[in-house]
Amino acid sequence: MILNPILKVLSTLKKYKVKSLLIGGQACIIYGAAEFSRDSDFVVLCEERNLQKLQMALEALKAGLIYVPPLEIKYLEKGHACHFRCSAKDVRGLRIDIISKLRGCESFDKLWERRRTISLKDTGGTVDVIGLGDLAQSKKTQRDKDWLMLRRLVENDIILYKDKHPSDEQIKWWLLECRTPGTLVKLVKNYSKIAKDCSLDRPLLISAIQQDLPKLNSQLKVEERIERQKDIEYWAPLRKELEVLRHKNLRKPKRVKS
Repeated sequence: MILNPILKVLSTLKKYKVKSLLIGGQACIIYGAAEFSRDSDFVVLCEERNLQKLQMALEALKAGLIYVPPLEIKYLEKGHACHFRCSAKDVRGLRIDIISKLRGCESFDKLWERRRTISLKDTGGTVDVIGLGDLAQSKKTQRDKDWLMLRRLVENDIILYKDKHPSDEQIKWWLLECRTPGTLVKLVKNYSKIAKDCSLDRPLLISAIQQDLPKLNSQLKVEERIERQKDIEYWAPLRKELEVLRHKNLRKPKRVKS
């Protein structure tokens, strides 16, 4: 369940017609991979008019910037995230993180096409949430907790739909994203033809077909290590730029209150 402070943030973004998608921990909650989070993360359309609407929504929430960089197109387009802390009533202390691109994911327009729109019983409104496949892809980071969440997202989808005549595309996604050796062995056994086809894109499925668990475990670790390294390399230049911005910000003369 999304906490009431988050609902206020969501309704405010809707009020100002900000084109955005809920991501992060709150999106994981919606997809059944329970994760407590008081923060709200969004990927937004990086266009001037949309950012103007976003700025108005942030002002309504009395959300102030807490880190560099500032909310500007040039930083969002590079992949930076902008971080805010709310001080308005009912959302005081709530953090909002804004980003316009996710490493390893397609453009915002593609994410928008695959979004899921959820009805909010408490408010009667709706919230646009990043699609499950894109959410899972966004969790392939250097952080341990994201890999745990990725596993939960896939496992939960399998549990929910395995007895409900899943489509070939859904089964293919399970086979390409599942990270639990025992579950992979069951999947390749139940969907042998699709598994053989998918093994061209994910060779470790051969080990699952052969029920070679030690080798499968090893291959899954290598697969994860490669993605972690990609994430480290992606963020390295961005972190360097943030350090420069922080240094410049510290050197700015402070205003003396009269």
